[in-house]
Amino acid sequence: MPDSPGEFVNWSGSLRFTPGEFLHPTDEEEVVERVRRAAERGETVRPVGSGHSSTPLSATDEVLMSLDRMSGLVSHDREALRGTLLPGTGLAEAGRLLAEVGMGMENLGDVDYQAIAGAIATGTHGTGTTLPNLGANLVGGRLVTGTGEVVPFGEDAGPDHDRDLLRAARVSLGALGVMTSLTLRLLPDHDLHRVNWCTHVDWALEHFHRLAAAHRHFDLYWYPRSDLAQVRTLNMPGDEPGDPALVPPGRHLRRDETASNHEIIPNSRELKFDEMEYMLPLEAGLECFRVIRERIRERHRRTVAWRVLLRTIAPDDGLISTCEGRPTMTIALLQNNTLPHDEYFGDLEPIMRDFGGRPHWGKKHSLKAADLRPLYPGWDTFQQVRRRLDPGGVFLNDHLRDLLVEEGSQEWHHLEERKRKRREEARA
Repeated sequence: MPDSPGEFVNWSGSLRFTPGEFLHPTDEEEVVERVRRAAERGETVRPVGSGHSSTPLSATDEVLMSLDRMSGLVSHDREALRGTLLPGTGLAEAGRLLAEVGMGMENLGDVDYQAIAGAIATGTHGTGTTLPNLGANLVGGRLVTGTGEVVPFGEDAGPDHDRDLLRAARVSLGALGVMTSLTLRLLPDHDLHRVNWCTHVDWALEHFHRLAAAHRHFDLYWYPRSDLAQVRTLNMPGDEPGDPALVPPGRHLRRDETASNHEIIPNSRELKFDEMEYMLPLEAGLECFRVIRERIRERHRRTVAWRVLLRTIAPDDGLISTCEGRPTMTIALLQNNTLPHDEYFGDLEPIMRDFGGRPHWGKKHSLKAADLRPLYPGWDTFQQVRRRLDPGGVFLNDHLRDLLVEEGSQEWHHLEERKRKRREEARA
């Protein structure tokens, strides 16, 4: 999505870079050919989807590979509730295609602008205490490794597949290879009844855990300048809880409608923003939010009008999934993309870290490999899978190196040497 010749701009406009090459392969063979050439030349290749991420996961001055021309539903099995999609398929398009064959995804995120491969690679999630992030429903697929080999994984590799590879692929940051197909566990196509209403944030916090347990989907926005909260619930029609204690007195109803899941879950975000989000242990989430709330009221209320979003996510088994092994509550800080956000995010990030938070991989944060490693029990296993699939570091740009490779390690020195040689070649 170049906005000027050669330039790539992400969704919020906070990331701009010019790759040396901007490729749009149309099939797996083209991906293989170009990755092999990059490996021979010592180049970096970064796959990119819709560019919704706020972090420089895709940034490179070498080879940027958009998968936008690899889109569509490859195959489906309604009896097994499986569907295989190409990596550049947008989430909105995926919803329509799956509905046409009588199926749907278990959950979706706040928006559906992302491509399916990018959404899964960065740990995109929706909300619901029984609903994991999108990647937990990845059961198979195919990817092109850093040596140009095509590797099927999960169910696509057969019953004796590499379990660690599947767990690594469920949140991979594009560090294992270029996904060329993704097989998902699905549900029958279904409607959801959505209700949005406003109340005071104190009431919403007092009833937070009961609301989260009672509804299939539940989240809330806190508006810092008014102390109002907008609560959103979604349920299968007829499955709504009937507890009158979960309806606040004098609530202001804002939306009440029923539609297909892929149409009713995502929101439309016409105003663009930058975001920082941390995933916290569910039992610590509300205490953390109360500290965050007080800090915003003390220091940031006059400069930040954007809402703070609270959601829940079920645990999963992705090796570097932000919800690996624990029920999760998320706190997301939003700021208009035309306004400064560094001071705001920087002031509140240490609070969320103190409560055991893990940063969303696709949103603003300051952590590096040495900070991240202790947060993930599966960290070392993920690194073993990554190095096996990409021994030359073809998919490691500067940002991924900072995230995944500890400074001073043997791999870090190897990557530094490769960068030095590439700079010398460019000058020559």
